[in-house]
Parts: sequence; structure tokens; C-alpha cells
Amino acid sequence: MNPTDHARHDAFQETLMSARRTMVLSEILKLAADSFKSSKLRFALTALGMVIGTASVILVVTIGLTGKHYILEELQKIETNSIELEYVGGGALAAEQVLYNDYLTRDDEKAILSQVPGIMYSSPILEMHDRINFGGGVVKDTLVLGVSPQYQHIRNLLVPVGRFIDETDDAADIKCAVVTEPFAKERFGSVYGAIGSTFEISGIPFTIIGVFRESVDDMGQSELADQTILIPYSVARYFTGTEDVKQIYFSMRSMDDVPEAAKEILSIVESRHRRDSVYKTQTLKEMLSIANKIANALTAVLVLVAAVTLAVGGVGIMNIMLANVRARVREIGIRKALGATYREIKLQFLAEAVIISLAGGIVGSLVGLAVPYSIRLFTDYTLPISYWSVVIALTAAVVVGVIFGTVPATRAAQMDPVESLKYE
Repeated sequence: MNPTDHARHDAFQETLMSARRTMVLSEILKLAADSFKSSKLRFALTALGMVIGTASVILVVTIGLTGKHYILEELQKIETNSIELEYVGGGALAAEQVLYNDYLTRDDEKAILSQVPGIMYSSPILEMHDRINFGGGVVKDTLVLGVSPQYQHIRNLLVPVGRFIDETDDAADIKCAVVTEPFAKERFGSVYGAIGSTFEISGIPFTIIGVFRESVDDMGQSELADQTILIPYSVARYFTGTEDVKQIYFSMRSMDDVPEAAKEILSIVESRHRRDSVYKTQTLKEMLSIANKIANALTAVLVLVAAVTLAVGGVGIMNIMLANVRARVREIGIRKALGATYREIKLQFLAEAVIISLAGGIVGSLVGLAVPYSIRLFTDYTLPISYWSVVIALTAAVVVGVIFGTVPATRAAQMDPVESLKYE
């Protein structure tokens, strides 16, 4: 073969390969579209499984995120930004323990506030118990806490009736009290009847200025009980005879600051007291982290359940494509007789499966997004939307199309053209 003929042969082979590539990229999609046009109902019913599956994945992720945000918001109402500093014991010799304890002081609180950034609120806790007369000969041992005005913010307390202790009450040693709703109802008949009423603590009259409740059930994590009385710290210290306290509460501006701030607070207070004194800090950040992990695990489980729907849709695609192959045996034989390769036949049927799956995925994604967007538009609720769930759902739809479309496509590509042409 002379060089001219060799060059012509190479050019012909290049043109032939180019034609085949063009057929793969365009003609196969055209054949797939023609197939769908001839059986629109079958195409729609086959894609329906993927619509439901994809929409389910997006909606399940939306529901999971909504539940997660709700749980975390409720837990944050317990005040997960708070740090409890507590004196545990020690700091005194055996002979000194009766007379001496290395309790926390207001000076410790001031030192911490000046050295630890990010603290929004702080309050000492003076705890005592007194037998309160509830009338009718009923006397109950009741918890009384001396707190600062900032204690309301630290514990996220709601005061539906009356008001909370303020700076004036604390500075002027006003003998006022804020009580729980159960206390007000049992002692005075109603929360409104309690406002302005007086009762005695250790023989000293106190006027009720407000009724409070916790914003969320703290699951026993706080020091508050059903029957609790809050009085100004400045007044409570006269009952105890000292300004020393066992507990001081701090509230950080951000939950992310809590772990580091807890270490700094402990370091500061230990540097101000005897070496043998034992103090500890407690936070609720661990509870929030655990709740976050549980919410993520539940969302993952729900997504896996929804993924089963995608698998079911994939089985439907495979069944329809197998039936499609059987119905188009002669067409496959004719295409092979005209020069269609194994690869082209396989890609044709695989493309049809992927297109069905992807079309169902796109419609399902639109349906899945339409629900939370509609709720946002027509209600006051703002449901969280994860666009990653759309990416995952569409990717899963394509993968399902490829996996479940491979068997029918391979079967079609492996058919004998002679036998296919004889098929009736």
C-alpha cells in the first residue's frame, strides 16, 4: 500500500470512528426519545417510582433537620451556655473543718468576670430551706434561693405574672420574692392572687412580686424544684450570716465558648484559694452534643428507609426495560445488521434507563422542595432545606438508573442478530 492509499485508509477509519462517536452521543439519545414518545404512559409510570423515592429522600431530610433544630432549640432553653462553678470541699485541716470552709465569694465572681471574656450574666446561689405555712395547718419544707437579678437570664425563666427581682430590690435589700406557679396556686389559690400577697420566711414577712416558671422542662438538671422561692441575694445573706456561697452560675455569649471558659474559670478560682480546696465546673454542652448525634443518627436511618423507595423504583425500571428489550428484539437485530456495535446497543438501552431515572429524580426533587417552600410561603414556620439532599437524591437516581439498567442493556447488546431478525 503506497503512502497515499495508507493516508486515505487512516482518514476513512477516522471518519468512521467519528461517525460512530456522533451516533453514540446524539443518535442514541434521539432513539431513546423516540422510544419514550411511542410509549408515554409506560415511561411516566416507570418514572413515578423514582419521583416518589427522590421526593421521599428530600422530605425525610427536611423532617429530620426540622426535628433536630427543634430538639436543639428546646435543649438550649435549659441554658446550655451556662457554667456552674461549685465548691466541693477540702481546703481545711481535720481540726479546722468544723469552723472553716473554703467557700466561693463575690470577689471570686468579680475576678472571673474581669478575666474571662464572653460572660453575659452571673449569679451566686445561696441555698436554704425553711418550713413555710400553707394554711389549714399545712407546713412544708420549701427551697429558698438567694439569687441576683441576672439569674432569670441564666435559667431562661419566664415570669407570666408580675416581675422578676431587679437591681433596686437587690441593692436596697427589699424583702420581696418570686415564687413558682405550683407554690402560688397551692398557697394563694391562683397565680394572680399571689401577686402582692405576703408570707413569712423564718418569721420575716416577704411580698410576692412575681410568679415564674422554667421555659422548658429541664429533666431535673437545675436546682429548681416545684416549690421554690427566689429572694434577693442581698437579703438571703442575712439568713445565712455570710456572703460565702457554694455555687456561682455564669452564662456565656456563645455555646462554643463554654468548654474553654469552664477551664479558665476553674483555673482562676483555684489560684485564689487554698491548694487543697476542690472546685468543679459543670456544663450542659455534652447533653447538647449527644442530642445532636442522636438527631443525626435518626435522620440517617430515615434517609436509608427512604432509599429503599429508590431501590424499589430501580427494580421497576429494570422490569420495564427487560420487557422493552423483549418487545424490540427485531429492532435490535436490524440495528446490529446495519453495523451497530455491542457498545452502542448497550449504551442505547442504558441511556434510556438513566433518562427515565433522572427524569423521575428531577420531578421528585421539585416535589420534595415544593412542600417546605410552600410551608414557608403560606405559614410562619421556616423549615430548614438542605440542598445537599437534592444533590444526593439526583446522584442516587442516576446511580439507580445505571445499576438497574445495566442488566437489560447487557441482555440487549448480547443478542444474536440472526436470531433477532427471525424473532416474531
